[in-house]
Amino acid sequence: MSGRLAGRTAVVTGAAGGIGQAFARRLADEGAAVAILDLADAADVVHGIEEAGGKAIALTCDLTDPTAVGAARDEVTERLGTAQILVNNAGVYPHQAFDSLTFEDWRRVFSLNTDALFHTCQAFLPGMRAGGWGRIVNVTSNSVALVVPGVTHYVASKMAAIGFTRALATEVAGDGVTVNALAPGLVRTATTEAGPDTAFQAVADMQAIKRTEVPEDLTGALTFLVSDDAAFITAQTLTADGGLVRS
Repeated sequence: MSGRLAGRTAVVTGAAGGIGQAFARRLADEGAAVAILDLADAADVVHGIEEAGGKAIALTCDLTDPTAVGAARDEVTERLGTAQILVNNAGVYPHQAFDSLTFEDWRRVFSLNTDALFHTCQAFLPGMRAGGWGRIVNVTSNSVALVVPGVTHYVASKMAAIGFTRALATEVAGDGVTVNALAPGLVRTATTEAGPDTAFQAVADMQAIKRTEVPEDLTGALTFLVSDDAAFITAQTLTADGGLVRS
């Protein structure tokens, strides 16, 4: 398959549905062989990519378990080759008032939203550095700049992901690896649709672009960040939320 990512291998976490699914499909459309790491079944996503002429595999992986992530890395390497692109998309977005949070609630959010980034980067970075080329994109959130009540643990985990992005980018830039963050707004997915429908319109009304964000609104930004076009961009957070956060 031709495209600006032809010959690359990409790993996308949490791509059985929602934003991650759109990411996986777009990367495959751009020519990358895509490995999906998720606890949920991503067979339909793989099938869709293959029907469109792309190449993809799906691996069941607990991203909070470093041993499982290492095993997934080995299988990706065996079946698709060394991964040069890593998209850390998996995450949880629970609402809970701070005074009702337990430490277990806090750790559950951080284990997937932040700790998993550490595990996947430790697993896949050595291959990128050895090859002298790599792209890592960590999906964070515009909520770090526009905080609402009931998401203290979520916002803290996403801000930590931005700090991790900046620090890691500084360490690996000399090896041809860039590390950036991508911050969506409120995106309509099966998960977010479980909340009140009025939230989408309320958020859209505050945006400069007054419509609800969908996963496909993020795929162009992602493709840019993982391409050669973004070779001189690292340690940055790109907010793609229709102009809700204006900075």
